[in-house]
Amino acid sequence: MSIELPNVIADYFAADRKGNARAISECFLEDAVVIDEGNTYAGRDAIRQWMANASTQYTYTVEPFALSQDGDRLTVTSHLVGNFPGSPVDLRYLFLLKGGQIAELEIVP
Repeated sequence: MSIELPNVIADYFAADRKGNARAISECFLEDAVVIDEGNTYAGRDAIRQWMANASTQYTYTVEPFALSQDGDRLTVTSHLVGNFPGSPVDLRYLFLLKGGQIAELEIVP
């Protein structure tokens, strides 16, 4: 199923598919925050390092299949398949956008 994502979120998932940590970090504001697996990554450099580590540690594919909005927060539900514990899994990506960039991202089951 194909869904229409806001440009910056589409760019985030496109960069993720390529394993491009720098391109992913550029989707975020300088002071953005990511929360993933109980860890918090604050700022573009930390976000770039978080993604670089995930890209080298695991091989996976991610396919967004649902989009919903609750106030300012956009939730993208995605199917992940890879060589990580618990694969395959559907995860929710909770995005908060500001000025056309990602201000916050929380990834939860």
